Amino acid sequence: MIRISKLAESIKPSATLAAGAKARQLKAAGITVYDFSLGEPDFNTPEHICAAAAEAARRGQTHYTPTSGTPEVKNAICRWYQRFHNLAIEPENVIVSNGAKHSIHNALAATVGPGDEVLIPSPYWVSYSDLVLMTGAKPVLLETRPETGFKLTPEQLRSALTPRTRLLMINSPCNPTGTVYTRQELEQLVDTLLNHSDAAILSDEIYEQLTYGNAQPTCIATLRPELRQRTITISGASKSYAMTGWRMGWAIAPGHVVKAMDAIQSQETSCPSSISQAALVAALDGPQECVAHMRAEFAARRELTCRLLRQIPHVRLHEPEGAFYAFFDVTAYFHKHYGGLWVSDSLSFCTALLQQAHVNLVPGVAFGAEGYVRMSFATSREVITAGLARLAEWLQTAQER
Repeated sequence: MIRISKLAESIKPSATLAAGAKARQLKAAGITVYDFSLGEPDFNTPEHICAAAAEAARRGQTHYTPTSGTPEVKNAICRWYQRFHNLAIEPENVIVSNGAKHSIHNALAATVGPGDEVLIPSPYWVSYSDLVLMTGAKPVLLETRPETGFKLTPEQLRSALTPRTRLLMINSPCNPTGTVYTRQELEQLVDTLLNHSDAAILSDEIYEQLTYGNAQPTCIATLRPELRQRTITISGASKSYAMTGWRMGWAIAPGHVVKAMDAIQSQETSCPSSISQAALVAALDGPQECVAHMRAEFAARRELTCRLLRQIPHVRLHEPEGAFYAFFDVTAYFHKHYGGLWVSDSLSFCTALLQQAHVNLVPGVAFGAEGYVRMSFATSREVITAGLARLAEWLQTAQER
């Protein structure tokens, strides 16, 4: 019998992908499922991006590219950061990978290992801790509270820093909470790090074009001149341009880090898709009205989602400022029976909800926040309205022990 490695045994499957798979099984059986599990825009990729990919294929742009990306796509990323963040970067500071998750993995593999510590504010995206564990490093979870908007404080950061700290991972706008740090709040955090440690920052900015109201995204690398050599910026096209299946992510980092990531990627996957790179050039250099349109629709869905959730008794909602998730406390509905099923935590809550009401949410325990559930509102208003009505009806069936 083939033995499974200790690494594979230690890694948990992605909770969001697992939740999506369960919903697909029910749908295949002909059941209507209100699936709010996946962080994937329901829009099609804009036509001008698809057209650029088709034209690249017709031109024969179907061969291997440089491991870290073509000169054209790297230059497009440089131009975009100059326009969007007023950040001047050079192509040698850019590496393109097969999605932002792959970029994060390569960045961690290039910079941390056994004996190192990586600080992660919690709640956090489900993959962060396992990606750190895969390197042999230790994820150190720093619990944040709804009272502070689920934001890490400078005091928390200062007390968590040790000689073994190599990285602080931060995500703003945040998955799952929708929290967006202000520029001043981020300045306080980076100053704490700069004053007390030689650790670096891995800043996941994948949702940077999806903020609402007065919230504004901040590129951490722009905050202090010295941060340019201490920051790895991660982003990608999946969320802003509805390009999840194209698998286009990138990292911006000091040259020696990019070279290390390039070496790792060359052995893992070789280059990213040549066709997807052509599509990314069109996304970044082309018209941006598509992004504004999708952002406006997400904003409307956010307002609808928050309004309907506030109408459900005992649900405590953290109002999102960015991304496309609602993260809410359902502990008032624990320790009850639902149609014969006993609910005691977020996992059993989501399991019973899917089985009985066919509404699919992701348990907060997967994000390091027991008692909460995450709902993606990256779906139509009709589905949001019907799904939350079904949730409210199901909650009314709760019976005390």
